[in-house]
Amino acid sequence: MDLQGQNGLMTTFREGWRSRKASAWLIALALLAFYTDLYFFDHLTEPAKALGLRSKWFLYSALYSVAMIGGAVYYLRRHGNARYNRYRIATNLGVQLVLAFLLPFVMPLLAGAPEDDYWKYEYFAASIWPLDHYKLHPSILRAVPLVLALTTVALAFLVAPLLGFFFGKRWYCSWVCGCGGLANTFGDPWRHLTATSTASWKFEKVAVHSVMFLAIVSTLLLFVDAFADTGETFHAVIAGGEWWSMKSLYGYVVGALLAGLVGVGFYPLFGPRVWCRNFCPMAALLGLTQKLGRFRIRVKPDMCISCGNCTTYCEMGIDVRSYAQSNESFTRAACVGCGMCAHVCPRGVLKLENAPTLQEDKARQRLPVVNL
Repeated sequence: MDLQGQNGLMTTFREGWRSRKASAWLIALALLAFYTDLYFFDHLTEPAKALGLRSKWFLYSALYSVAMIGGAVYYLRRHGNARYNRYRIATNLGVQLVLAFLLPFVMPLLAGAPEDDYWKYEYFAASIWPLDHYKLHPSILRAVPLVLALTTVALAFLVAPLLGFFFGKRWYCSWVCGCGGLANTFGDPWRHLTATSTASWKFEKVAVHSVMFLAIVSTLLLFVDAFADTGETFHAVIAGGEWWSMKSLYGYVVGALLAGLVGVGFYPLFGPRVWCRNFCPMAALLGLTQKLGRFRIRVKPDMCISCGNCTTYCEMGIDVRSYAQSNESFTRAACVGCGMCAHVCPRGVLKLENAPTLQEDKARQRLPVVNL
């Protein structure tokens, strides 16, 4: 059973904290309370300073790391028999510990920056626009060192699209992204709670592409404000310091409410990919790239026994079983390439691949090219 990836599945619906029982609601309330305090209050600043950390955000990054380490142990005890899973989770932890916590903390010190300029060097390379909307603000690009500004632009407009085309969105969403890393580890016990209904899929398509559109348009408006003579009123509405300005509202609604409170707080109730599936603009952009690129999930014909493991454990709510039953290989914009559908399949029906290369090949092999 271990060799077939079935270990750890039998208790999925028997543990109350994993099946929306009272304990799950308590965990959700605790997470919601934590994120409310993190984003809207300042109670974590003093504990952070007491621990020698510069701000509450470094304390948050440290707690984030601890949660990921604990989740990684839990996950690998159940699914670490697959090399893909071991490498993926190890990469998640490496990115979080080194790129998200250690480097942003030491870079200002290594650069010899004045304390007031530390924020200019606290750079998390794995957080890419439009996920990190803040990075591409004109005021930020002007303030940070040139090499970091160029890195921001290159990652957003060159590296991410190219890797998305050749490897699908899994290179980012399942291997590099901090949100995905937390979902892969700390959030994994709740992956089976992701909705698979048609209604949830329709909501996903509208919601995630709406946020993507908002991220792109709001960034363009910030550039218009920065480089065009639009007047004080336009500046106040678009990039002013008031809570009702577009820049502030985007941070509150998308950054705090959707990514934090909803995205993590609802893990125990709706699964670990609420943010990634429904609201992340980076996931939406990479999903469109994935549809045009080489990534697919190949289905071995006439092998599926309709056990439903693949659909149950898909954290993005894709009805994988329907494709397997139809002997249809597929590429879905939502798929983050976590590989769990292939891992839990008792007959090895599914395989993640980076082929074919041409759109006519996809059409010939019954891969939907346009359908998101």
